[in-house]
Amino acid sequence: MFTGSILLLALFTVPADTVRTEQLDEVVVTATSARQRLQSAQTGAEQLQLKELTATPQLFGESDIMRSIQLLPGVKAESDASSSFQVRGGTSAQNQVLFDNAPVYNVGHLAGLFSAFNYDALAGATLYKGLLPAQYGGASSAILDISGRTGDKQHWHGGATVGLLSAKATLEGPIVKDKLSFLVTARRTYLDAFLKLSKDFKNNTLYFYDVNAKIDWNITPRDQVFLSFFTGYDRTALNDMVDIKWRNLTSSLKWIHHFNDNSYSQTTLLYSGYDNDNGVDFLGLNLWYKGHIHQGSLRQDFHIDLGQHELKAGFQSSLLNVKSAEWQVLSKYEHEQRRAWENGVWVNGIFKLLPKLTASAGLRFNSFSPLGGSLYYDITPEGNIDWYYNYKKNQIVRTHIVWEPRASLNYAISPLLNVKAAYTRTSQNIHALRNQSTSTPFDRYTISSNIVEPEIADQVSAGIFAMTPNETYDFSLEGYYRKIKNVLDYRDGKTFRSEIEIERLVLPGDGKAYGVELLARKNAGRLTGWIGYTLSWSKTRIDGINGGQWYDANNDRRHDINIVAMYQLSKRWTINAAWVFNSGQAFTAPSGKYQVIDNWIYYYSERNGYRAPDYHRLDVSAVLHNRKREGRRTETEWVFGIYNIYNRYNPFLINFEDSESGAKTRAKQYSLFGIVPSVSFNIKF
Repeated sequence: MFTGSILLLALFTVPADTVRTEQLDEVVVTATSARQRLQSAQTGAEQLQLKELTATPQLFGESDIMRSIQLLPGVKAESDASSSFQVRGGTSAQNQVLFDNAPVYNVGHLAGLFSAFNYDALAGATLYKGLLPAQYGGASSAILDISGRTGDKQHWHGGATVGLLSAKATLEGPIVKDKLSFLVTARRTYLDAFLKLSKDFKNNTLYFYDVNAKIDWNITPRDQVFLSFFTGYDRTALNDMVDIKWRNLTSSLKWIHHFNDNSYSQTTLLYSGYDNDNGVDFLGLNLWYKGHIHQGSLRQDFHIDLGQHELKAGFQSSLLNVKSAEWQVLSKYEHEQRRAWENGVWVNGIFKLLPKLTASAGLRFNSFSPLGGSLYYDITPEGNIDWYYNYKKNQIVRTHIVWEPRASLNYAISPLLNVKAAYTRTSQNIHALRNQSTSTPFDRYTISSNIVEPEIADQVSAGIFAMTPNETYDFSLEGYYRKIKNVLDYRDGKTFRSEIEIERLVLPGDGKAYGVELLARKNAGRLTGWIGYTLSWSKTRIDGINGGQWYDANNDRRHDINIVAMYQLSKRWTINAAWVFNSGQAFTAPSGKYQVIDNWIYYYSERNGYRAPDYHRLDVSAVLHNRKREGRRTETEWVFGIYNIYNRYNPFLINFEDSESGAKTRAKQYSLFGIVPSVSFNIKF
């Protein structure tokens, strides 16, 4: 485990190119039944059962919603070291993760080894991977909507967890009984303390922390206010050679007014900030890289109950400030920073058309206007700057308008068998660029501009959903086809270390993804769990790359299998296991090389024409519960786990190395983890 952490440090030196009803706002389904999944008008929506998901074995024994999501069909993990997830052929950068309505742009700690979200601060979550209701925008692939937990208005509670690498604590309770409550959770790793004990690594730094806080105030019987805050910070430093820092910060102030029992309005002020600050000092060359995404928003939602039908409508207006990159190389200093104004208006309804037919239909209007105050330009087909534009501050440079219709149908063939079909169009104006298939702190971001168009995705999906009469088992078979326009990829021979003007590095093109997802669940009894299988394809075509021919995207994987089992051995012991199999991921390898004077130059004939070895592992855990007894206020729990129990070294990085003469080249696989045991202790009062 410690060795894996040190390996992570070393890898950073490689260049990046190598069911609550207390208040309507908090209605979060935490125990979705098979019948609810069957009857829902939504396709491709997973109302996540947090208790079930976080019971699955976890790396380092830490309950982790992001890694648990990766066990669902149609959802793929980026790598061993990633909390990010990919959905139906999209990249993690094409997802939007919301925490109490505020977007979070980096969802991992320590480059993804830990989730950015402390499980103790979560109330519930829904993953939309098919039909996105019209109230959601800003993602061309999927939406993960997470709700933060509120404090108990009646009694004080607290808890703490101590693991091998991190510790966390929670405190909640009433400020004014029955009216005003608070909740605070905090978590910190102590890897830096272990490093101080090592002679070789005592000058290194490796830690993270995060804090969640929430206030819930019943002002009147019809009015509630919620104030939510989340921040997380990471720092990794290696012998004064590498210094990597990034921070998340979100806050939301939400006012809910209830018109009646089931209709309400919700007004929200949001702020979201992501900052990275990375430096490398090697062989006398000092490189410094800084970037950020800052967003402030006003959002208004209306929920209207119409008996058998329901209607949602609203709008959101946001100001964005995105710094793509800021490099400082010796005395050279350049930066690119742009601002934009984005507006969305939507209406979405669920309608009972016939006794057996339910429909969900909506329309979203989205406008995105990059603003002046920084340089814009035209570029030639070769990637050179043709003309500069110097717009005044806050002057609208261009407005991109996208209409996004969304609809689905659910027809009940019988009480135990339903068929569903859906179509959705989504768009995205914040674009992430990376040289590899996984997200890192070195990812670059840009926004739609006078040159860069919004990503626009159209997806159709259909499926069959069934359950047994007693709801012990339920099954689903769903197929999808997704097409996306204006997807960006690096030009041949270009990397994030090339020219600072990001639009000179990339070319736009088309993408497509299609596949089939199968899922079988067991919902009752001492043994519960699920088996999921995904067969999928993901491809890209861009003029100027790969001869203008379709090529496999670097997140293309043909087969994904997830088997998850949870067994209640006794009243105190629970045994959990998860087996994961993924086909090898596509990557680009040199087809040959030639020598120019004393230098060997690699030749690439095909983009992503090779496959990494298959990935598979088995994780197990055992939980010992010591429940509250009469007269005792505390409840304790021990969690024992083994990640990758048969010690398979799966591919994390594949690099190409030359022999001393340079005449021969071989591919070398680097792995991040072998077998990793863990233990943690939880206490609650």
